[in-house]
Amino acid sequence: MTRTSPRPAAPRLALVLVATSVMVAGNIVGAVSARADDTPSVPPGTEPTAAAPVKVDANDPDLKLPEGATLAGAKVLDIKQVVEDQSGDERREDTNADVKFALQAEVLFGKDSARLGAEAKARIGGIADEIKNQHATQIRVFGFTDDLGSSAHGDVLSKQRANAVQDVLDQELNDSGITFEVRGYGEQYPISSNATEEGRKKNRRVEVSFPRTGG
Repeated sequence: MTRTSPRPAAPRLALVLVATSVMVAGNIVGAVSARADDTPSVPPGTEPTAAAPVKVDANDPDLKLPEGATLAGAKVLDIKQVVEDQSGDERREDTNADVKFALQAEVLFGKDSARLGAEAKARIGGIADEIKNQHATQIRVFGFTDDLGSSAHGDVLSKQRANAVQDVLDQELNDSGITFEVRGYGEQYPISSNATEEGRKKNRRVEVSFPRTGG
């Protein structure tokens, strides 16, 4: 697709979280630093978020292996990196397996609207560039809302917004080999508390995720 004007520069992102988990001699040892209201959403079909490890009493008799049993070999379970621009409008999560972008609804749409603005299309275009870089062919686009209004309205609006983002990605990528999974989850899977406007703003979002291929 030929563009008539250059795309605005993608927003500058700042590293806010690195979490690692390692399996050592059959026991999980992890290091996780995250705010309680920033837990990534877990829609069906995505990997669950690892929980912080619990303290283990090495002298507990129940921890002893049965005679003849062996431990699994040590292996790295996952490495997650999360970056967010200073305004919080855009968030990116990278794991060994996937890349996920979360865009707040305010930078994409007007209030209670599924119509995209010019800045929104530029941000989505930046995500399309990363999809091309990763040579991804399976893209998930999930929409979410806060818990204001009826649940049914949130379900419809979140799906309409996901469809709008998918349409732009499809135009930018222009690749018949790419398949999309598009869903609207409404108020399900909040990443922050809906008790405050700040939290509701984080929950009103569209997430775009795709497998990491090492591109």
